[in-house]
Amino acid sequence: MIFKRKNKAAVAEAQPEQTIAELNAAASKDLESDPVDEVQAQAPADVADAAETQGNAPAPAKRNPNEGPFDGDSIEDHSDYLDMGALLIKPVPGLQLRLEVEESTQRVIAVALEMGASRMQLQVFAAPKTDELWPGISTQIATGIADQGGETEMVPGRFGNELLARVPQTAPDGRQGYVVLRFLGIDGPRWFLRAVIGGAALTDPEEAKAMEDALAQIVVVRGDVPMPPTELLPLTVPQGALTHPDAAAETPGTERPERGPETTQIG
Repeated sequence: MIFKRKNKAAVAEAQPEQTIAELNAAASKDLESDPVDEVQAQAPADVADAAETQGNAPAPAKRNPNEGPFDGDSIEDHSDYLDMGALLIKPVPGLQLRLEVEESTQRVIAVALEMGASRMQLQVFAAPKTDELWPGISTQIATGIADQGGETEMVPGRFGNELLARVPQTAPDGRQGYVVLRFLGIDGPRWFLRAVIGGAALTDPEEAKAMEDALAQIVVVRGDVPMPPTELLPLTVPQGALTHPDAAAETPGTERPERGPETTQIG
């Protein structure tokens, strides 16, 4: 199990007053900039056609109540999970985790799960006791992507209705294309989990299932502290993580993570 820690530039910093829509816009830009997503600049025709399809919105899709993401109060034994504060993540072979850190405060604002050539970014927010956030949030995401010249379509998925998006992107060689992303929103008891899936999982059924299976094992620990809706729930580095700076890090052998790309070995 490998951990990577990455400081976020100002464009992707999460401020308390930011809305989830603004964080989604920052997340889509971040995913676009990663090599795993740049290969999607020219997506296969079947995915492109699906995103271009217009029509009535699908009927509300419901996720299986017997699978996750789970609420922390429903899971008694947390010993098999990586404890990241508001998120508990089940380790699986080949899984790498990237912590996305707000540079000005050094707080963790997102966790990215990487397997194979796929990546899933997770952010978790406080939510009202009764109202669902995803219907309104998905509309905000679609509007933001449309303003960039992209396209979106709401489609039924394993975790309910999700947003399939084509976001304009300039490839490293200067060609204009797009990146294909899946935006998923899960409403829980007083929490909202947002996932963005990119990379090979958009076209490879096996990688798509691996990402979805990882998402289905996530546990959200809301906590009892009152928080306004859409405020980020606190994420932390798991206890027992052994930090080893990458070659790009300037100071080897430090116990605490230094600024810049880092790798953390768990166990």
